[in-house]
Formats: sequence, C-alpha cells, structure tokens
Amino acid sequence: MANHLPFLYIAPSPLGGRGVFTSEPIPKETTIELAPVIVLDPAETKIIHDTRLHDYYFIWNGDGSAIALGYGSMYNHSAKNNVDFYMDYDFKQINFHALRDIKAGEELVINYTDPNDERTRLWF
Repeated sequence: MANHLPFLYIAPSPLGGRGVFTSEPIPKETTIELAPVIVLDPAETKIIHDTRLHDYYFIWNGDGSAIALGYGSMYNHSAKNNVDFYMDYDFKQINFHALRDIKAGEELVINYTDPNDERTRLWF
C-alpha cells in the first residue's frame, strides 16, 4: 500500500487555510494514510511553540512531539470528525482511518482534542 490513498488531495478549506479532501468515496474503517513522523524531544518541542510548526505538530509519547509527513499534519480539526488516528510508536508513524463512510469531495477532518489530556485543548 502507498502511504496514503491515491485520490487524496490538498485544497482550500472552508474551515480555514488548506485541508485534505478525497476525490473518491472512502468506506468506513479504511486506512487512509500511514504518515511517517519526525520525532522531536521535549526541548525541541518547546522551541516549535514559537514557530509556524506550532499548528502542525502532534503530542508524541509523553513530553515529545512529532511532525507528520505526507498529508498527516494537514488534516483540519472538527468536533464532528470523520477520521480518527492512532500513534504507532514502534514504526514512528500515525495511522489515519475512516470513522464512517466518506463521500467524494468531502474534507477529511480529525478531532485535535482528548478530554483526558489538558495539553490537547484548542488554542485557536
């Protein structure tokens, strides 16, 4: 499998900036992308808060962070997300998968927050 479905694309988003969209339907539970990551240690994580990367990183394995490659850092936030993800620490990647059937032309969105982790509260 490629690292992401071949019919994904980046386009302007009504949510702001750019987002990830699909040109074909995606069935529920489909793996959408296996995004490799660049892992940053806690000291490097503090530095990115003063850069544009602040809006594009994931909390990684405790105090670290990760920048997802591929489309991984381009998924916009929605509390009504159609995509979920989990961290694969062994392979240093993030697995994105469809929570429901997604229609062609629809934006793929993830929920940035975790009610059990204060660090994930929205900053925008």
